[in-house]
Amino acid sequence: MKNKSAELDNERLEIKLLLEAIYLKYGFDFRDYSSAHTKRRLENRLGLSGLEHYGQMQHRLIHDEAFFNELLLDLSINVTEMFRDPWFYKKIREEVIPHLQTYPFIRAWHAGCSAGQEVYSMCIVLEEEGMKNRTQIYATDFNELILQKARSGIYPIDVIRDYTANYQQAGGKKSFSDYYSAHYDHVIINQELKDKVLFSSHNLVTDGVFGEMNIIFCRNVLIYFNKDLQNKVLKLFHDTLCPGGFLCLGSKESLKFTNLVDEYEVVAEREKIYRKKRRP
Repeated sequence: MKNKSAELDNERLEIKLLLEAIYLKYGFDFRDYSSAHTKRRLENRLGLSGLEHYGQMQHRLIHDEAFFNELLLDLSINVTEMFRDPWFYKKIREEVIPHLQTYPFIRAWHAGCSAGQEVYSMCIVLEEEGMKNRTQIYATDFNELILQKARSGIYPIDVIRDYTANYQQAGGKKSFSDYYSAHYDHVIINQELKDKVLFSSHNLVTDGVFGEMNIIFCRNVLIYFNKDLQNKVLKLFHDTLCPGGFLCLGSKESLKFTNLVDEYEVVAEREKIYRKKRRP
């Protein structure tokens, strides 16, 4: 039992040193990510690489940047789809869009945009609500390879049936096929849908305020952070949102029990949509 405990202690130390090495060598900071999530992703790469322990992985990533890039993809959070949680987008149409329509111009930020599916979902909503031409959308992620996928807007054709069903349940007003063209085994999002989107690199862990926004989407990212990092990132969003701006989190996330819960009004509890209070 004692040997087992010592092994776990050694493993935790190896992982801590590995994450420290990633930060010192490449500038990506995963030290405050959820330990369970991090260990699960590292275990997967350890098995695939044929290495015996995390000490070997640390040595390899320091001397082999290609290996580090593979590991970076493992640690990135890239599980998403178009119109994910259709009821969320339905509520955006019903409760948020009417407020945004009172502004002559709005700025939206998709933080942790992954491969772009949720960004293009919002572009479709804005297009159908007559707001796309007076909106600037900023879509950011820390992983440049993922950003390249997002910019391309190319997705496997076998996911389109699910995306179409999501779109319809989200209150779509047209045919979903109006927004893409099919090419053999993949589809490409129409270029005009991308006109108001700027994809750029931004790391929520290490980078600062990203302009002044009317609405921020960061859905299903905070669940991978520990509590201290969640509060840090939420403070970044609070400083970035203009008074009366909207913050949209993921279905398993909440402002409850965070340092900033009193700074927001709840717009929709189930959908995790909040509005920054206007202070006198």
